[in-house]
Order: sequence, then structure tokens, then C-alpha cells
Amino acid sequence: MKSSFRFMAALVAVALALAAAATVLLVAAPPAQAQAAPVALAGLSAEAWSYGLLAAAISTALAALGAGFAVGKVGTAAIGALAEKPELFGRLLIFVGLAEGIAIYGLIVSILILNRLA
Repeated sequence: MKSSFRFMAALVAVALALAAAATVLLVAAPPAQAQAAPVALAGLSAEAWSYGLLAAAISTALAALGAGFAVGKVGTAAIGALAEKPELFGRLLIFVGLAEGIAIYGLIVSILILNRLA
């Protein structure tokens, strides 16, 4: 049990480090591009553009992390229930599908944010 917790903690730490690096790149990139090319980014300032990209990245990342956690918990419980009562397969599959839907919602929010920027 301890080794799985350590693995999960290491995985979360790596995900947070990658998210922080991506955030720095997203925030720093548009102003550098705005200095190189004076073309306005869809009528928005470079700061507004970078915050929009940051919001889209955060909504996708947090939704994916939440969905992964939910599928892990629901999937474990579903396998345990399936071992005792195999006739519950259809109902349990719906629960796992609902947990996966969280990531889809985050992706839709990101698409709406990016659509508003363009």
C-alpha cells in the first residue's frame, strides 16, 4: 500500500512540475511573439492572450487530473463489485463512463475559451 502511495505522489509531483513548466512557457511566449511581430492577436493585448491560454490549459489539466482520480476510485470499486455480482456490469460501466466525462467537460471549456480568443 505504501509503495502505490509513493508512486502516486511521485506521479502527481511530476505532473505538477510539467504543468508549471507549461504555464511559464504559455505566459512568457505571447509577449515575446508580440514584440517580434506587431500584428495584434485577434484584437487582444498580449497579456489577455496569455491569460486566455493559461485558463484553457488549467481547465484541461485540472479536469484530466480529476477524471483520472475519479476513474481510479470508481474503477477500483467497480471491479470489486463486479467480482461479487457479474450481472452489474452494465450499471458499473455507466459509473466509469460518467467519471471519464469530467475530462470531456474540461476539454469543452478549453475549446470555448480558445474560441473566444480567436
